[in-house]
Amino acid sequence: MTKSLIQGASLSLTDKLKKLLKGDKFAFAIAALIVVNAITLGLETNPNLSPENTELLFWVDKVILVIFSIELSLKLFAYRMNFFKDGWNLFDLLIITVAWIPASGAFAVLRAFRILRVLRLISVIPQMRRVIGAIVHSIPGMLSVIGVLCIVFYVAAVLTTKLFGQHPDPNMQEWFGTISASAYTLFQIMTLESWSMGIVRPTMEIFPHSWIFFIPFIIITSFAVLNLFIGIIVDAMQTSHENDTDDKITEMAALTHDDLRALIHRFDKLDEKIEKLAPKTPK
Repeated sequence: MTKSLIQGASLSLTDKLKKLLKGDKFAFAIAALIVVNAITLGLETNPNLSPENTELLFWVDKVILVIFSIELSLKLFAYRMNFFKDGWNLFDLLIITVAWIPASGAFAVLRAFRILRVLRLISVIPQMRRVIGAIVHSIPGMLSVIGVLCIVFYVAAVLTTKLFGQHPDPNMQEWFGTISASAYTLFQIMTLESWSMGIVRPTMEIFPHSWIFFIPFIIITSFAVLNLFIGIIVDAMQTSHENDTDDKITEMAALTHDDLRALIHRFDKLDEKIEKLAPKTPK
């Protein structure tokens, strides 16, 4: 390799900045600041704080907000327009922008939304990003399950209204008097909240064979359909993990020209050191 190729092997400022922003130490520092900021925002809700402590928490909050703003500025400088192609960057930008809006007058309600900065942990910690990404990717499959669940609920609501809602008992009228009341009661049964002693057993006192309807409904909704949600999310997480692995392999394979020159420079330096350490043989 020529000397000019070796001399041009140094990384650019932008590449060094990207490496810093992607580093584990930088991510850990930002995550620690987010946790500290969450604690300070929680302490501000204490009505017994002294004025000195309130002012201290205020300035701690402002300093952390400035650091977050500097972080976003560095990302914008390093990635240029590619910054806006990452949804997590837009998420962080929105939260920081809302935090800078003066929380006074008509915008006083925005002061409470400062706690949303804690959500930045999701964008900083890769494992959390993977979970959210899996949930987003599982939405199409979840919508299909929700559609099936809605059909089951509608059919069950009509049946219970016809079967139990015609009885003059006040409980039957309250629980199953209309389709909307039946749907709400069935939702409570699906969550298994006081389903037996609260609803099913009083219903069985009037309709002894009503368990024939309720038990299959619980099995279908609580154990079968809802478990499909878990299966879809787990499958999406596994797919997301596989995609992340493929992306890392692709990233390692797609070295830029500057990266190749840097590697060549390092190999040449290593060759020079080996030559210096090797014993010279007599001619």
